[in-house]
Amino acid sequence: MNKAWFYVFLTSLFELIWLYGFNVASEWWHWIFILTFIYFDLQFLAKACQGLPTGTVYAIFAAAGTIGTVLMDAYLFNVEITPDKLFFIAIVLIGVIGLNLSDYKPKEKTVAK
Repeated sequence: MNKAWFYVFLTSLFELIWLYGFNVASEWWHWIFILTFIYFDLQFLAKACQGLPTGTVYAIFAAAGTIGTVLMDAYLFNVEITPDKLFFIAIVLIGVIGLNLSDYKPKEKTVAK
């Protein structure tokens, strides 16, 4: 597996962790952990962009954050998932897949002369 994709996974995961922290932080020292996760999240994002097209990385990062936040709200904070939300999540997924496919460039074959 390409190392850059691992960084995409990590940046998406860390984004969800610090977003969760925003919802549950109740003491000043909780923010130290949140800021630490934000710092590492941005480091992983930068590393991912070194190996993959930035548009693809950001689209996946944003989609994971959006979809992950909706699911986190539903399962951890009992917020209802409506058909409208599912429709727009599908649009986000279609956009991410479309961007990823549009960045794919097949390798050109070299013709011997």
